[in-house]
Amino acid sequence: MNLFDVYPLYNVTPVSAKGIVVIDDKGQKYLDFYGGHAVISIGHSHPHYVRRIKEQLDQIGFYSNAIQNPLQSELAEKLGKLSNCEDYNLFLCNSGAEANENALKLASFQTGKSRVLAFHNSFHGRTSAAVAATDDLKINAPINQQQKVTFLPFDDIKAFTKEIEKGDVCAVILEAIQGVGGLDEPSTEFYQEIAKLCKEHHALLIADEVQSGYGRSGKFFAFQHHDIYPDIITIAKGMGNGFPIGGVLIHDSIKASYGLLGTTFGGNHLACAAALAVLEVIEQEFLIENTNKLYEYFISKAAKIPEVKRVKGRGLMIGLEFGFDVSELRKKLIYNQHLFTGGAKDKHVLRILPALNITKKHIDLFFEALQTELKE
Repeated sequence: MNLFDVYPLYNVTPVSAKGIVVIDDKGQKYLDFYGGHAVISIGHSHPHYVRRIKEQLDQIGFYSNAIQNPLQSELAEKLGKLSNCEDYNLFLCNSGAEANENALKLASFQTGKSRVLAFHNSFHGRTSAAVAATDDLKINAPINQQQKVTFLPFDDIKAFTKEIEKGDVCAVILEAIQGVGGLDEPSTEFYQEIAKLCKEHHALLIADEVQSGYGRSGKFFAFQHHDIYPDIITIAKGMGNGFPIGGVLIHDSIKASYGLLGTTFGGNHLACAAALAVLEVIEQEFLIENTNKLYEYFISKAAKIPEVKRVKGRGLMIGLEFGFDVSELRKKLIYNQHLFTGGAKDKHVLRILPALNITKKHIDLFFEALQTELKE
């Protein structure tokens, strides 16, 4: 049997990693400024994280959600405190797509309606309703296109108002900083206005924080830059530092009932241990504060490179926009400079998504490598 060939692969085979350094099967070291799509939030093989998982595995790794699991309650309490979202409740699942799928389903249950408003260049996952709300026809099969989704531009409040006033919208879903799309953001005025209109027209506002959450934007959640309060918040990537886990934060005003949502593997003991370790490290090592300091430093370094047309995003969720397709630049950074970066739907944007505990020295090394390749 062969693998189903759906991934274009770089010729690199990592076998170990620590902090920001990834080592391949030939002993070559790479600096990781991408974190596997923003998944590595506290660095590879962080000792506290490794210890937490090992200790949990010695006790119990998994049992279903038919029993008591105090780790889930511990995680919910810790997450609520650190994110300042204590008036939400937590449903645990396994991925960002699953989190968004459950969020959309919950919105439809709650409102009795079925149409979704999403935004151009969005990415919300690859499953049924989540992929239907993703603005990429290449990954939407006919079965997904049965979903009722309308795509709108950011900051066009007239177009948004026209659609939500039709009265059939169950949910509005958006990323406060678009990941795959290329680091675009809605304005604060637009975000606040759509939050207001959602309440007026009985639609639920879903903040997709799958990539931008967990401190990556310089606040725990990126929507917190805009002083709004979503009905539902979805999380995943940085939540487990590589261990598969996702979650849905559901406002207290939305009532639960048995069987409304469910999962086999979500919130298992190992996943909770991983997620708790991440929160503990974020808190103990002041990683959100570090993210804000490094953002300012990154901006100052980028300003000295004339090829950089614009810096997009916030915190350590950054896009460098160039006047050319960055695909070859990414390859050169990997093979010549031994440095991982990311691309985006916008082919002119180089995505930078490192662990939140990198240093100024790491940023210096990144810009040295970038300048070397830009001169070639």
